[in-house]
Amino acid sequence: MSKYTRQDIIRMVKEEDVEFIRLQFTDMFGTLKNVAVTSSQLEKALNNECMFDGSSIEGFVRMEESDMYLYPDLDTFVIFPWRPQQGKVARIICDIYRTDRTPFLGDTRYILKKMIAKAADMGYRFDVGPECEFFLFHTDENGQPTTITHEKAGYFDLGPVDLGENARRDMVLTLEDMGYEIEASHHEVAPAQHEIDFKYDEALVTADHIMTFKLAVKTIAKRHGLFASFMPKPRDGVNGSGMHVNMSLSKDGKNIFEEPADPLGLSKEAYYFIGGIMKHIKGMALITNPLVNSYKRLVPGFEAPIYIAWSATNRSPLIRIPASRGAGTRIELRSPDPSANPYLALAVCLAAGLDGIASRIMPPEPVTENVFTMRLKEKEKLGIASLPEDLGEAIREFEQDAFIKEILGEHISGKYLKAKKAEWADYRTQVTQWETEKYLYKI
Repeated sequence: MSKYTRQDIIRMVKEEDVEFIRLQFTDMFGTLKNVAVTSSQLEKALNNECMFDGSSIEGFVRMEESDMYLYPDLDTFVIFPWRPQQGKVARIICDIYRTDRTPFLGDTRYILKKMIAKAADMGYRFDVGPECEFFLFHTDENGQPTTITHEKAGYFDLGPVDLGENARRDMVLTLEDMGYEIEASHHEVAPAQHEIDFKYDEALVTADHIMTFKLAVKTIAKRHGLFASFMPKPRDGVNGSGMHVNMSLSKDGKNIFEEPADPLGLSKEAYYFIGGIMKHIKGMALITNPLVNSYKRLVPGFEAPIYIAWSATNRSPLIRIPASRGAGTRIELRSPDPSANPYLALAVCLAAGLDGIASRIMPPEPVTENVFTMRLKEKEKLGIASLPEDLGEAIREFEQDAFIKEILGEHISGKYLKAKKAEWADYRTQVTQWETEKYLYKI
């Protein structure tokens, strides 16, 4: 059931003195885009008559098929609390349609909606709760971002050591003004690293919330003279930023992952869901960890998951089952990072899990000890494989997983793969400062 009608939007825009409405959408790589219209053009926008040039958006279409329509999702209407109180600014997230009024197959929001519809046909609702980490850095004299920070705070530290505490508080208050239910916020392990957790919701709502969350965090950081970065590993020698994804399926209002009679409190569906994700995780990595930099986070010594294993008792494996049971029973996938397009990331997570259920894929036995301290022979004996070590390996694994490519569709799979191959080739030709410092004087 929809939250808002057309007349609700028109009334709120008038009553709240909204002057600009930003029609937002997300490109293939998770970058937020928008077309701004004034309130005088609102009815045109609500009639799905606003067009834009899709050929200018990377990964969309060719010049000769460039005209595209924006279809506003009325339930995503929200007024930005950081804009002026007179002549306010609101936004509506949009779906993308072609000129023949069919959904654009390169719209990543559409890909997630298709998977949600497939789950619904099976009687399931897919709920997700993300854990979004980010860094707050200083800017230079020109307002450009740096990786400089003067703080020394660590996990759960507070002011005055936590120099980002005031900015983080304002972020939380701003997000609450926008309708978020913030469950927790705290300083993370690395200096200048923070986490804000908002309540789980249906997958499409959560993906929309992640995109808006990034915008709000960056905007409030800038007001404090800081730069908020969601880069997975902006500094070496410290922990990188992840975006752990907590997932559950419900049927007829009941969490189907719970089974009180099971020793771990998990249902068959929960085990199968884990099995499906473990089966496809290598092919999914290009989506959940899409950058060259993503794999600088997935290295030993910094708490990030590397090994494809699961546990209900420790945090070292790829998949963790948090202690909460009942309605809170969930599966936590720890590998995704905040550079991922959330629509695609949640789509492949759901698809892999449903494949596990449909194919009755049982995962291996859970790991009860710290995977990081296991010897290689122990891991080999248990059949514990590793995530891709770099973007090149992730590309190869993606190419070999026909199921994941089919979920994304030919358009996105082809264009995404082409772009990532170009990114990897470009990276491989670079000569880094580390290389010159390591080798120049020796050879």
